[in-house]
Amino acid sequence: MNNGMKKGLAVLAVSMAMTTGAAYASPAVVTKTDNLVPISAEVSQSVQVTVNNQVLDAEGYVKAGAKEAMIPLRAVAEAIGMELKWNQEDYSVELSKDRIWTLVKTGEDRYVLNKMYKPLGTAPELVDSKLYVPVSFASEILHGTVTAQGKSVSISFDEKKENVMTKGVVTSIRNADGYKAVQIQGFGTAGLVLNVGDDTVFATDKGDKLTFDQLALGQIVEAEHSMVMTMSLPPQTPTYKITVSGYSADAEKLLGTSGTVEEVRTGDDGSQSLTIKGQGLTEQSQSEIVLRLSDATEVIDKEGVKADKKALVKGAKVIGFYNGAMTKSLPPIGGAVKIVVDVEPEAAAAQAE
Repeated sequence: MNNGMKKGLAVLAVSMAMTTGAAYASPAVVTKTDNLVPISAEVSQSVQVTVNNQVLDAEGYVKAGAKEAMIPLRAVAEAIGMELKWNQEDYSVELSKDRIWTLVKTGEDRYVLNKMYKPLGTAPELVDSKLYVPVSFASEILHGTVTAQGKSVSISFDEKKENVMTKGVVTSIRNADGYKAVQIQGFGTAGLVLNVGDDTVFATDKGDKLTFDQLALGQIVEAEHSMVMTMSLPPQTPTYKITVSGYSADAEKLLGTSGTVEEVRTGDDGSQSLTIKGQGLTEQSQSEIVLRLSDATEVIDKEGVKADKKALVKGAKVIGFYNGAMTKSLPPIGGAVKIVVDVEPEAAAAQAE
């Protein structure tokens, strides 16, 4: 054995001796376990969940200091007959029933209501492979009635359909990425958006069936829709049926401009024209246009009720409908087919008498 190897073994032996001695010399450390608290004890306490007087097998929970309980999404949804689709890619769930559709994504306080995001203050949580949502989801998104008392939560849903009938003039038609909607009674943030689905019925006032593609700007319709609406501007609502008044397959396609009457002119022959400045209803529509009125021009309110032409004054809020025949001047000049004036229905009826 050479001298280098002997020195290496000697150093190793000394090191082992020092380490062993230190281990034996250190006093024993005693850890008290009296104050240890199980994680589950501080996380939550169980909550009994009842849906339409039926106690669910799956329980909810409430965390210490939380403002509301969490309820099992699948169990609640299935109890009221909703269909669920789990998306593994982003840990989200799609829920649907009749015309109600919503999307819930794990960890995001953004719940979809009528194609719009609505925060509830608490994000969905995935616990033991089950997705839980705040109990306010049942009331705010699913439109149920929630009663919370102690360690129990009761949720009830009224299965009776309460529908509303609303009349209006079509100002916008949307069909993109599977989302279909019709706006009536106004444009932009005004009016009402009718969300339609595959089971929405379209018909004429004579009972003939129509399709979504046969809807057009300027039509006067009556919509049967849910009482439930979003708090957005304009509000949105699920729609069951849209009936078109005076439908004609040969009717010309109209353009439209929503805005303010900037000027009213009366010719020597008594003819009248309006300068409307605002926003075009479509890409082909004008933001500013002069519309000539004729005896054939319809003047109506936002619900399609006949109104007096006297309401067409400078400063009036109107929506003018016209065909594609216009001059190349600035602003262009066209013939008014229909003018919707923003007056109350009662006032419009009084003016028309």
